[in-house]
Amino acid sequence: MNPQKKKARQRQRRAWRVRKRIFGTPERPRLSVFRSNKHIYAQIIDDLHGVTLCAASSCGKKSGLKHGGNIAAAKIIGQRIAELALAKGITKVCFDRGPYKYHGRVKALAEAARAAGLQF
Repeated sequence: MNPQKKKARQRQRRAWRVRKRIFGTPERPRLSVFRSNKHIYAQIIDDLHGVTLCAASSCGKKSGLKHGGNIAAAKIIGQRIAELALAKGITKVCFDRGPYKYHGRVKALAEAARAAGLQF
């Protein structure tokens, strides 16, 4: 098997393994994290209705970040997603780390969201 295909398949299987235990409801939606090399994205999703309730990312001019691929940017995005969620009346979420380890930028985003008032 092609090494790139094997790596992509392993990543997808890790994501499925995490996601089979997590389901976002209207009372407790899912906080999903996507991490790329240059940016980090967070969405709060209601899986029952299939809608994104709010989202924040480190890319774009509105973010105000010079570089989005570091821990400092992840902390800012964690605070921002928590503020957006609290403004919509969402206080409890299920954290979906996807195929990423709970380490580094993903951990920084989660801890910043917790510190800003979200309950996991």
